[in-house]
Amino acid sequence: MGFTKVNLTDFVNDTNRQSTGRCVSMAIKLSIPAMIAQLSAIIMEYIDAAMVGSLGANASASIGLVATTTWLFFGLCSAVAAGFSVQVAHYIGARRYEEARQLVRESLSATLLFSMILMGIGILLSDSLPSMLGGNSDINPGATSYFFIFALSMPAWQLYVTSAGLLRAGGNMTVPGLMGALMCLLDVLFNFFFIFPTRQVGILGIDVTIPGAGMGVTGAAIGSALAELTIGVIVARYLIFSSRELKITGTHGSFIPQIKTLTKAFRIGFPMGLERFITSAAQIMLTIIVAPLGTFAIAANAFAITAESICYMPGYGIADAATTLVGQSLGAGNRALARRMAYVTIGMGMAIMTFLGIIMYMAAPVMIGVMTPVNEILELGVSALRIEAFAEPMFAAAIVAYGVFVGAGDTVLPCSFNLGCMWVIRITLAAILAPRMGLDGVWLAMAIELSCRGLLFLWRLRGDRWLNNSKKITL
Repeated sequence: MGFTKVNLTDFVNDTNRQSTGRCVSMAIKLSIPAMIAQLSAIIMEYIDAAMVGSLGANASASIGLVATTTWLFFGLCSAVAAGFSVQVAHYIGARRYEEARQLVRESLSATLLFSMILMGIGILLSDSLPSMLGGNSDINPGATSYFFIFALSMPAWQLYVTSAGLLRAGGNMTVPGLMGALMCLLDVLFNFFFIFPTRQVGILGIDVTIPGAGMGVTGAAIGSALAELTIGVIVARYLIFSSRELKITGTHGSFIPQIKTLTKAFRIGFPMGLERFITSAAQIMLTIIVAPLGTFAIAANAFAITAESICYMPGYGIADAATTLVGQSLGAGNRALARRMAYVTIGMGMAIMTFLGIIMYMAAPVMIGVMTPVNEILELGVSALRIEAFAEPMFAAAIVAYGVFVGAGDTVLPCSFNLGCMWVIRITLAAILAPRMGLDGVWLAMAIELSCRGLLFLWRLRGDRWLNNSKKITL
């Protein structure tokens, strides 16, 4: 695990070693494992979509219908985890390791309690949610089953997200990255057996019986849940027993969250959670706008979102690295380094996602074709991807800059940017364009909104207010 040997804490505290070249090198070393983790997550969704897509349009639409609601739950888990991991990054940057370990204890108990509440809400919603989203009798039963299993998996996902976030805050990007890749492989394995029925497969001229549960959409949810549980336990065990900076074995402390810790976590995480909630509500509204366009449009929209994620997930990986780099720099009291790392990581993100946007435009038929054999879905999905490709540079700026601001604890205005752009620009334009242009109109609205959002984030980066806001949570 070569990347774990990078001593980030020494780097942020040694002003003699902070040339631009070293900053770029450190950003690359931290970003690569984080990008692997993010890509693994979306590849897992891609695999689910491809496997379920082979069952037909209704199965695909069942998952696509509730996809935006699953993003809401994922986003809330990430927001509550970030409220604690940013504090840990500041402690590590200041070399206050005992306090960082105590925060690990408190974060594990607080976030797991939160996920149990989220699980209960999801279970209660699962039966009525598909109808609320405009689904029909052909896809609602599968959507209900999928979302019910998804809700049950929330504690497992939260354990993974919290543990991986804490490790990244301590500068260890490798373990979360590798475990993300392993989660992807486990998802393939579990899906293979749970989605499809027992069948005969010819291998080298020999018929081999492959066992299977034949559970379809429900099997896809079970496979993902088991993969998340397995990796969540492994990452948490590494954090607790093996992390050099953050392991809590052999030390004493309480797992009861303190008011001071919760207050700071709330200050960081609440704007993010509120933003994720309202943004996801907007995405759910988009699903309602797309639903009248028909089953093919619902499935194509879900597949295009999954395919596009391959393009933008590297940006989220760089954003994770940016959060750690900026957080530890400010914890060490080095504002100049924090700003430099912000510019370096945003530049990297924009360059990579611009390149991937070009690839996405050219490879759109292949990216959608892997997930569905249905021509009507393929045509709609390809057109959507090619519209979205033009927004990738500014989308990258928004993604990575948001990670920068999270590392500084500056979340209120950036969250407001996300909310305002989503509701004022994307929803309004989509509602106007969808009846006239179909699914293309929805994706054109999305491309315009993301471009505007990126410009706003770059404008925010120019001043010092985001750095000044870090004083409110600096330890």
